Amino acid sequence: MSPRPSAPVKLKKLALKNSASIFAALGDETRLRLVTVLCAGGAMSIAQLTSGTEITRQAVTKHLQVLAGAGLVHDLKVGRERLWELERARLEEGRRSLDAIAQQWDQALMRLKVAVED
Repeated sequence: MSPRPSAPVKLKKLALKNSASIFAALGDETRLRLVTVLCAGGAMSIAQLTSGTEITRQAVTKHLQVLAGAGLVHDLKVGRERLWELERARLEEGRRSLDAIAQQWDQALMRLKVAVED
């Protein structure tokens, strides 16, 4: 007989609510691409973020505002230029939420396996 799995990890409702805005913002392909670019390239201007793409600066600005509303990016003024930078801690918060959900699934599958094998 297999050992009993540990009790499921409980996600707090507030933590899920806070993470929901992260996933809502990342649910758009353009915003996900912007986060990917900022992860790899550090702080960038809108001109840099639109370079080589067919998306307009105005569209990128709107997407960055959504990401900023979710706490995933912030802007900083450097001289006359505005740069956008990733909030890595907020992205890490989303990763922790996914890890907790994955752990819950693993535990549920282990309970199912134990029940089937008994």
